[in-house]
Amino acid sequence: MSKKSNQKIANWELTNPRALSVRVLEKVHNGAYSNLQLDSMIKQANLSEKNVHLLTTMVYGVIQHRLTLEYWLTPFIKQPQKLDAWVRELLYISLFQMQYLDKIPDHAILDEAINIAKRRGHDGTRKFVTGVLHAIQRQGLADFEGIEEETQRLSIKTSLPLWLIETLNNQLGWSKTVAIASAINEAPKQSVRVNHELTSPAAVTKLLEDDGYHVASSEVTPDALLVSGGHVAGSQAFQDGLLTLQDESAMLMAPSLEIMPDSKVLDAAAAPGGKTTQIATYLGQAQGGHVVALDIHDHKAKLIKENANRLHVADRIETQVLDARKVSEKYEDETFDRILVDAPCSGFGLLRRKPEIRYEKTLQDSYQLQKIQRAILEAVASKLKKGGRLVYGTCTILQSENEDVINDFLASHSEFKLVPTKTVNNLDVLDDQGMLHVYPDDFQSDGFFIATLVKQ
Repeated sequence: MSKKSNQKIANWELTNPRALSVRVLEKVHNGAYSNLQLDSMIKQANLSEKNVHLLTTMVYGVIQHRLTLEYWLTPFIKQPQKLDAWVRELLYISLFQMQYLDKIPDHAILDEAINIAKRRGHDGTRKFVTGVLHAIQRQGLADFEGIEEETQRLSIKTSLPLWLIETLNNQLGWSKTVAIASAINEAPKQSVRVNHELTSPAAVTKLLEDDGYHVASSEVTPDALLVSGGHVAGSQAFQDGLLTLQDESAMLMAPSLEIMPDSKVLDAAAAPGGKTTQIATYLGQAQGGHVVALDIHDHKAKLIKENANRLHVADRIETQVLDARKVSEKYEDETFDRILVDAPCSGFGLLRRKPEIRYEKTLQDSYQLQKIQRAILEAVASKLKKGGRLVYGTCTILQSENEDVINDFLASHSEFKLVPTKTVNNLDVLDDQGMLHVYPDDFQSDGFFIATLVKQ
């Protein structure tokens, strides 16, 4: 039907956000990370800020709504197996714009799509794309009510895999599942943690507002500010280390440790260092407090150091390239007063930020991760002093990686006791055992799980 999709990007594409979005989506559909591909494409391109925003919106929009778009497009494609990847993505971005971007008129969407089809393909491709899009305009799109089974209908409507809908329904009930699914495709908020080592929320708010950003307080934690009106990582406040990008929910782990200025803390899976640097703000160098940050990859350990230096807390942080499951190779039993395990997980609490996860991960992947999570807990348990606190957390909303892991660990470790995970804002997010669950629909933040254990 068309020219090969792996051809070199043409000069005309570098100024065309729609053509570039097709390129990014081709790569993402083949397993590339959306954020990395998007960043790479923006650096190569010659786009205005407005068109960078349009490119970003289309890429994430198509990923978020892929099952929905596929459902709508299928009746108009006679032989989908013969459809070139780039042509499919071109139809998806066109359909996404028609359905979700009200400010762009249909004639402009069609003109752009037809132009791209002609320039990347040939006249046959142009005719095909023109025919499909005109047919959609004439006939309209299939209604979700035509899907009789309710879990299947919710899966297609919210573009979440059926197994995830079924799993959440079994865990949380139908109404909560619908609420999560309905909220998961909203744009993520830009959340920053104020570096209390150097400044205060009020001072940072004034600095950012003076620079033209809009700033709001967080209902999740007093450490967070919600910032809009620009990329805050480009602000002077960010460069000076007065703040760092971190989701509100993720900020709830460190306070649960109840760190003292002289505490010796282990952060068992630390990169890129958001929680490590947060822990460091509770420590006093003069009192001997320090945090050991572990990561299995050297390049990620370097990220921890870079963040620590930017935030001016490097004097309390020791970075080690080490698999947390092998912590006994380096540290004696009862070395640490506090241990944080921000465990590697499936990441289903991050679907707003990493929408492709929904198509890549399966329930079996979750059970495989469970083995790693248990192994890390087993490895670090003996390194905690009696009376010390261990805080376990994940950025997923699957029971298999959360309370199942903790209950299994407690069943074989009678020396540990589960205690309620407290929040400064007294959030109503604890289950009957005192474990914290923040779901994506609760505060429009990331989904997160935290359990707090004390060694007796």
